[in-house]
Amino acid sequence: MEDNKNRMILTIGRQFGSGGREIGMKLAKVLGIGYYDKELIAVAARESGLCTEVFEKADERASSGMAYAFTMGYPYMGMFMPYNDILSNDELFRIQSEAIRNLAAKESCVMVGRCADYILRDDPACISFFIHNNPEIRVQRIVESMGVSVEEAKNLMTKTDKGRASYYNYYTNKTWGAAASYNLSIDASILGIDDTVDFIKTFVERKLRK
Repeated sequence: MEDNKNRMILTIGRQFGSGGREIGMKLAKVLGIGYYDKELIAVAARESGLCTEVFEKADERASSGMAYAFTMGYPYMGMFMPYNDILSNDELFRIQSEAIRNLAAKESCVMVGRCADYILRDDPACISFFIHNNPEIRVQRIVESMGVSVEEAKNLMTKTDKGRASYYNYYTNKTWGAAASYNLSIDASILGIDDTVDFIKTFVERKLRK
């Protein structure tokens, strides 16, 4: 376990297509710490003994009052759990939250999405960020990264942001994307990806010196 004095946990919320994931990856690399995005699903699955598909189905989706599962049950530690023991999205969120807290206690890292900022709100090592960007830039990034049309990119952008907002607002009682919900909210279009990474790095280093 890392010394708490030197431990840093950076959480990143992001608009779809904003560059938040790229910023998180580059930030982790330049700081020499771990990076967790979809990897958080794998961590939660490994610690709980559930298969990753269970968490993927509920990933950043607010509870609908229904549980996810296969007709015959879902894999659990190499076997199948019967359908009457299906876990709800709320229970999966609880399990994933525990995995996030355990991970944060062990090592410095960057965590992207999944309400990590709220889950770790009482951890003094946690610094939360939200990345947003110019809509035109976001659309172009989506077109280039996913090979879709401009119209498809706009629809994906709207749908994904709506889902992330619903998930965050439901589980945190805060407002997704609102500056007051984070320690720092940044428009990546002002400095660009690389300079935004440098800006956040400087912000973190100054915070750690206090």
